[in-house]
Amino acid sequence: MKTIKKLLGSALLALAVLAQQAPAAETVKPIHFGDITWESGSLITEVLRLIVEKGYGLPTDTLPGSTVSLEAALAKDDIQVIGEEWAGRSPAWVKAESEGKVFGLGDTVKGATEGWWVPEYVIKGDAERGIKALAPDLKSVADLSRYKDVFRDPEDPARGRFLNSPTGWTSEIVNSQKLKAYGLTDSFVNFRTGSGAALDAEVASSIRRGKPVLFYYWSPTPLLGRFKLIKLEEPPFNADAWKTLADANNPHPIGTRSMPAHLAIGVSAPFKAQYPLLVTFFEKVDLPIDLLNGILAQMSEKREQPRQVALAFLKEQPQIWQQWVPAEIAAKVKAAL
Repeated sequence: MKTIKKLLGSALLALAVLAQQAPAAETVKPIHFGDITWESGSLITEVLRLIVEKGYGLPTDTLPGSTVSLEAALAKDDIQVIGEEWAGRSPAWVKAESEGKVFGLGDTVKGATEGWWVPEYVIKGDAERGIKALAPDLKSVADLSRYKDVFRDPEDPARGRFLNSPTGWTSEIVNSQKLKAYGLTDSFVNFRTGSGAALDAEVASSIRRGKPVLFYYWSPTPLLGRFKLIKLEEPPFNADAWKTLADANNPHPIGTRSMPAHLAIGVSAPFKAQYPLLVTFFEKVDLPIDLLNGILAQMSEKREQPRQVALAFLKEQPQIWQQWVPAEIAAKVKAAL
């Protein structure tokens, strides 16, 4: 009898300790993901959220913000995850990473790129559509000053129009500095669209009408899955020059192609310490870029919501995402779809 009482006492004590250590499910705070506004980032975010929710049983939500504000929030642990972080690009990220406040996990999309683009028909023409090549010798950003009339700004006809990123994106700062570095501020209007969707719409509309358009863009994106585009050449990457482009206050920026892309999942230091199983999962995420571009193109054309497309991806591409998580987690996700 004493042995039974002792065992029962030990069991009750263990349960009490566990009850103190593990909060009730309804008290678990959601993991805050950054609400990314561009297509690839929003899709990746929803894929991650679904696996975290359905596979690991943890609640999530999203909080809005620009690239700059989300990176600042991550450093303060106001949000815990940025689903698509172009790691090492912005001064804010570099500083926070050097201080151990943020971490870039994995290598989520290999072959990602960014730069200045034009439709292929601007350089090569398109016989089927009756479009003549308007800039047959355009190869690099150094050639743009000769072709400002090709990309004429409708509101300032004396100059061309360059479609920049929306204000608040790190790339908007870099592109603005590049215009200075390449000596194009007098010949091109630095036009910022109001959002990533507005930039997409402006570019897509021009391409459908067969009009010349010069714009900043990146991959993975819907546009690269839908249209034939040519990226203009820039000087080879130089780390010191890049610092002058990333600094909006540098009065003498130096031109260079963008830093080689490293797409990662950005997490805060407290998140990394608290969720080791999710860290292991995030480190294994690997999305083939051609497949991703195709999915994004379809998502854009059909105007589907990222959550809906993420669900379809999990149902149709198990051979990809099941490699990221243990078998028991994958089974829970599949059962919940």
